[in-house]
Amino acid sequence: MKKLFAVLFLLATLVACSEKRASFVNTDITGLDYAKGFSLKDHNGKPVTLETYKGKVVVMFFGFTQCPDVCPTTMAEMAAVMKELGPQAKDVQVLFVTLDPERDTPELLKQYVPAFDPAFTGLYGTPAEIAQTAKEFKVFYKKVPGKDPASYSIDHTAGSYVFDKQGKVRLFLRHAQGTKPVVHDLKQLLS
Repeated sequence: MKKLFAVLFLLATLVACSEKRASFVNTDITGLDYAKGFSLKDHNGKPVTLETYKGKVVVMFFGFTQCPDVCPTTMAEMAAVMKELGPQAKDVQVLFVTLDPERDTPELLKQYVPAFDPAFTGLYGTPAEIAQTAKEFKVFYKKVPGKDPASYSIDHTAGSYVFDKQGKVRLFLRHAQGTKPVVHDLKQLLS
């Protein structure tokens, strides 16, 4: 009986060692105990959760439509990533979660987000729902007053989260690194 267990242990060890592990360029956050999900609405008003996108690799970015630099740069970079992925892009869903529910109406999100790529989706919620989602994802954001009450800005986390096809958080993408590292990592999750 001991020999049988020893053989089974050896076989299990060999199988585990032979599994192909992904080697990501971006920050591998596989197994972390946050960024587990959300419950918001898409820019068409449909309630969505992470489960809605199961079967796709999901890239989730938090921003706001009046952002002068980080947000449009990130969205443009993700549009370029989708082009580089070619036919594989159909298995990737990019989500833009507004951190400015006061100004980012569903109508505005519907114009802004798909302007970068028609497959991109804007997500919104009440201020409380956005705060809860940001907390779940450990996303920092803070309103910064402008010259008048309507011209405020928002400081916020500049990276994106990536989920595998099973809905498990896998990566944190750094801002403004170019398309190559993102394409590399997404292809690993798509294969």
